[in-house]
Amino acid sequence: MVNHRFAIAPMLDWTDQHCRYFLRLISRFTLLYTEMVTVGAILHGPRERLLQFHPAEHPVVLQLGGSEPGKLAECAKIAVDYGYDEVNLNVGCPSDRVQSGRFGACLMVEPELVAECVAAMGKAVTIPITVKTRIGIDERDSYEELVNFIEKVSNAGCKTFIIHARKAWLKGLSPKENREIPPLRYETVYQLKQDFPQLEFVLNGGVTDLAQIKQHLLQADGVMVGRAAYHNPYLLAQVDHEIFGYKGSIPTREDILAKYQYYLERQRSQGVPVSVLLRPIMGLYLGQPGARLWRRSLSEQIATPNAHVNLLKLKNER
Repeated sequence: MVNHRFAIAPMLDWTDQHCRYFLRLISRFTLLYTEMVTVGAILHGPRERLLQFHPAEHPVVLQLGGSEPGKLAECAKIAVDYGYDEVNLNVGCPSDRVQSGRFGACLMVEPELVAECVAAMGKAVTIPITVKTRIGIDERDSYEELVNFIEKVSNAGCKTFIIHARKAWLKGLSPKENREIPPLRYETVYQLKQDFPQLEFVLNGGVTDLAQIKQHLLQADGVMVGRAAYHNPYLLAQVDHEIFGYKGSIPTREDILAKYQYYLERQRSQGVPVSVLLRPIMGLYLGQPGARLWRRSLSEQIATPNAHVNLLKLKNER
């Protein structure tokens, strides 16, 4: 069974397979998500490139973007074939591109359609089907409408909802502004848990440190962190102990670099650009002496893609 107590958010152009592998070196138990992948890309695009992942990434969730029940069901079956632990439906992204494809946050006003999608995927596979959404969109942000959405989608088989505790403005705000400008309403997520105790609610939005995670876990089933974990990945080092109760040792940054070095060399030998492989580790020394020099050193390596990269040597030269 997938443990949703702590997760890293699906982030387009960020949580690729290399980022996920790197984060898994820091935390054994954190739930990792892919970037959102559209059903069209899976059914008609470079499926292997989009869906392949390293076995070490488990537990890992495939997030899908789409609104056609039959196609989503087919993609859920493909996700099982690839070995994903769970499938998540994106009902939270507010970008224009997503809206034009009739998926993402705009689906919040079509709970019956979302329920059909969830039911179709649930009938097709045995792994969990979850939904990531907002607390509302535009002027449609009353608690009553959110409850109606949760009731209809949960009745279709969804038992876990990841709730970004902000509404989304589909017109007038960029995706970045939609992550920052609409006010956070954590109390809405807390109220959902009280009103639907049989369901699982994972809180997302504005969480940046371990103390906040612990506080939210007093009233929610789980917490999802996004860009804060990307910019400060070593945040995950305490998660296994503090959130999951793991009693083993915490990996040092040097332990992580040594393991990632082997992965980096293997991936480069397969033609993966060094820029792609170094990007996820930029923030490893955030808050530590020499962090700025570390980032600059990595940037120099990215600028000379054919150079041999020795991560531990770069660390010692900080």
